[in-house]
Amino acid sequence: MASHPLIFDRGRIRRQQQRTRNRIQDHNFLINWNLEAIIDRLGDIKRSFPRILLIGSRHDPILKKKLAQATRSELMIITDACHDDHISVRMDEEFICFAPSTFDLIVSPFSLHCVNDVPGTLIQMRRILKPDGLLLAAFPGGDSLIELRQSFMKAEISLRGGAQMRVHPFIDKQQAATLMQRAGYALPVVDAERLTVTYDNAFRLMQDLRGMGETRALHMGESGMTGKALMMTMARTYQNDFSENGGRVKATFEMVFLSGWAPHESQQQPLRPGSAQSRLAAALGTTEYGTGDIPRS
Repeated sequence: MASHPLIFDRGRIRRQQQRTRNRIQDHNFLINWNLEAIIDRLGDIKRSFPRILLIGSRHDPILKKKLAQATRSELMIITDACHDDHISVRMDEEFICFAPSTFDLIVSPFSLHCVNDVPGTLIQMRRILKPDGLLLAAFPGGDSLIELRQSFMKAEISLRGGAQMRVHPFIDKQQAATLMQRAGYALPVVDAERLTVTYDNAFRLMQDLRGMGETRALHMGESGMTGKALMMTMARTYQNDFSENGGRVKATFEMVFLSGWAPHESQQQPLRPGSAQSRLAAALGTTEYGTGDIPRS
């Protein structure tokens, strides 16, 4: 029995993504954008990563070459939970199958947002990193698809008097930072970038989500059918509340980026409390008062 809550139906996610394999290149712009952003960030790290693990294969294959060039890698292993001609190993992100201290770098451009046990997955990733190895991950979080969520909720309340979850829950930056610390990464950094994409209407947005294999796949299943009436009401609500000049509707994607290192003795360490060599008051040119002292005029 799982010790963590089962939020996502991993089998359903795999089936959805498998069905999209033949047309993924028409819809994977977000996945490509995330991997491109990770590659750009690697340009600021002046070192090579001989052995790389790339989790996921839904990106444009040309980005594999760009990643190899940016890291000066000697070996790149590509994994995916689905069958794909571009992968090296078929692997579910929740059950990482490599030995400890195998990789210098792990890149996960679009997978952590639909993992049930994110802390456990992050710990597994850290364990297969060599000491001073690096994890770089990106995934939709926080305010992603907030317009679609609000439109579904408003439409369902108006039709049925209540609403259920129609869009996946997402991890925000603060939660991600806490998870990185819990998983034991050194020097963790979490930040986010917001993308706004415009569509002719809400149905074109959902077409992209289906094309990526990113439609709802919650473990709780469907507690109520979507139905044509709900979909049409949602689309009208979306158009009324979130259309821009020209009538196109906007969709927000907040991309969360994680970076963290497997601990190593060579890394910068925080100073022990009380080990400072100079006082803050001296640096500021002011008077220092002890705890409980009250300055008098």
